[in-house]
Amino acid sequence: MIQVENLSFNYVGTKREVFSDFSLQLTDNKIYGLLGKNGTGKSTLLYLLCGLLRPKKGGVFIDGVLASDRRSAMLEDIFMVPEEFTLPQVTLDTYVKMNKGFYPHFSEEVLERCLADFELSRQTKLHQLSMGQKKKAFMSFALATGTRLLLMDEPTNGLDIPSKSQFRKVIANNMTADRILIISTHQVHDIESLLDHVLILSQSNLLLNASVSDISDDYKFEYRTPAEMDDSVLYAEPSLQGNAVIVRRQPSDHETPMNLELLFNAVITGKLR
Repeated sequence: MIQVENLSFNYVGTKREVFSDFSLQLTDNKIYGLLGKNGTGKSTLLYLLCGLLRPKKGGVFIDGVLASDRRSAMLEDIFMVPEEFTLPQVTLDTYVKMNKGFYPHFSEEVLERCLADFELSRQTKLHQLSMGQKKKAFMSFALATGTRLLLMDEPTNGLDIPSKSQFRKVIANNMTADRILIISTHQVHDIESLLDHVLILSQSNLLLNASVSDISDDYKFEYRTPAEMDDSVLYAEPSLQGNAVIVRRQPSDHETPMNLELLFNAVITGKLR
């Protein structure tokens, strides 16, 4: 379990607090989508969770251990895939041999499965790959580490459409029951089918903290013609299929797939809480 307790943080040399008295609890066996506008602290929160940034007040606790202490027993159970990173000028196989020893639950089987899905070879030279291919190699290693906490910042940036489909397949096939995966992204369509839980952040406040199941129980996402628009519509946006709308779901209504982009816009504009 991850506990964020009364967290306050600002970067050195700036007065603006990214977080002020911010609290959050995250539990195992869930894929969280962390969403928000630019500058709302999504990446900062990921770095605070893994202890790479230290809060001014409050703290982040991983199973009761303060993340900013960066204890070895905690670090071997955390892995982060940042939005931008540099890999050494070695083959993927060499990189794996250099780094897998830091992770006691590392799985060669998971690595081989991920590489097969991403159509990558262990003999691939990392420095010769495109950014999208580097991301696939790094994410394969990340999933193979077997860490209980896995953080990904904009993982689908730089991936083409087939690769985004591969990404969803790889994540779905390699989640374990005790793992927490947090994906911070602007590319909401890339991840909406994966998520168990949605977090929408705005200026250190959580505008939405809800499971996909609860969202689907409470709301319907559908398309309506102008003639069908009425007072039951909570939020609407024009689209080529008609008006994309969110309405309160009634007990007799069938469940509809969540439209994450529509939900995000409704929450950010204050139309839905």
